[in-house]
Amino acid sequence: MKKVLIAALSLLVLVTASYATLVTNMNQSAIYLRLPSRNASTDIDAVYFNPAGLTSLKDGWHFSLNNQVISQTKTVNNAFPFLHAASYDGKVNVPVFPDVYAVYKKGNLAFSFGFAPVAGGGSAEFNKGLPSFEWQFAALPALITSMGIPTNQYAADIYFKGESIYFGFQFNVSYAISEAVSAAVGARYVSASNTYTGHINGIQVNPNMPALGLNGTLIPATTFFTTMQGYYGMIGNPVGAATMGAYAAQMGDKAVDAKQTASGFTPVLSLNFKPAANLNIALKYEFETKLEFTNETTKDDVGMFPNGAKTRLDIPAFFSVGADYAIMPELRATASFNYFFDTASNRNGLQDFINSNTYDLAFGLEYDISSALLVSAGYLMTRVDVMDGYQADSGFDLSADTIAGGLRIKLSPKIDIDLGVMNVSYKDYSKMIPYVTSSGTNLGSYKETYSQKTFAFAVGLNFHL
Repeated sequence: MKKVLIAALSLLVLVTASYATLVTNMNQSAIYLRLPSRNASTDIDAVYFNPAGLTSLKDGWHFSLNNQVISQTKTVNNAFPFLHAASYDGKVNVPVFPDVYAVYKKGNLAFSFGFAPVAGGGSAEFNKGLPSFEWQFAALPALITSMGIPTNQYAADIYFKGESIYFGFQFNVSYAISEAVSAAVGARYVSASNTYTGHINGIQVNPNMPALGLNGTLIPATTFFTTMQGYYGMIGNPVGAATMGAYAAQMGDKAVDAKQTASGFTPVLSLNFKPAANLNIALKYEFETKLEFTNETTKDDVGMFPNGAKTRLDIPAFFSVGADYAIMPELRATASFNYFFDTASNRNGLQDFINSNTYDLAFGLEYDISSALLVSAGYLMTRVDVMDGYQADSGFDLSADTIAGGLRIKLSPKIDIDLGVMNVSYKDYSKMIPYVTSSGTNLGSYKETYSQKTFAFAVGLNFHL
């Protein structure tokens, strides 16, 4: 039972609205959702993507308010024959995913602030559980039948919900060294929270053994194993009685209600180069964010979250490079590359199951239809390389291909609106899982496949004063 809950509740480590990486959220503006190549940005969202590029803004104040609505479905297909269902869906819904930016530019200097969910940002709810939660209960009929008591049904009320959010508060100072070169230094304060709630209640089986008063109707599994404990004790089988007593204890209702909180700092360095009037190149390095989570536990029936215990779950460092090129004054092309140092990050041992670091590559085009309207579109390729031991039904990461598009409406020289949509197609991942009961019975190995899909819509309102 404890192993079941550990697998289930580990999903909060991985629940995220991120499109591009194992941990980090890169979707940090409405502009990104219409053009997912922002590493060389000299617009307001450069507060996050390219702080050194902010010196290209006009003197004065600049503000941006953004929100994304994100819908994600995680699907697990499992061939274990005793499960009630072959497919399990987890819904991740994020109705509010805000990004707020402010910049003051004067001469060669720019000061900026950004607020964003830099990791996490959603909740995953599994109303019917997952195979890793359920299979041990699904195997009970076969286990009990092997004891000489015909059994063919089981039931259980299984529910888990995970919520995760890492808020980032970023400050940058940018300076134009020359007309062609600018640099920036910044720091982000991250306040992180993971919340775990769930239960496994009402485990039932339908043993049929009239001699013990069992008539094939569903009864609590605790009642059955307690009855068998008494029976083995009566016939002088202390080992059998002890085994049945252990099963009875495992079949009781279990619940968890716990929260983990942490905070840390992320230094940020960036450089921006403009070697020609129609070309802009940017580099950025974000250092690792060290996060040590502390448990705040209300209920913990399985001893997973001792109140006050600590766990390291860091955000990996990453390096980004980007280039924007004006093919014509009204047509611009952009390219971006991100490389995440996942294997060097402390993720409570999870990093040991990563073969190589995650990277993504993005391209986009932006075209001015008129002085008041521009359209854009882009493609993002994300590649994740992890081992079978990393992937689980309660938390998995997949390589993906993303298409995005949208427009900007310029209401006036001081106000514009960005609208963007993004659709992410993930590559399925399959592995074979061996099923062995706690008593050592090998039930065989069966295929499990992980799938995912994400759709998002964003609106951004920008002011230039």
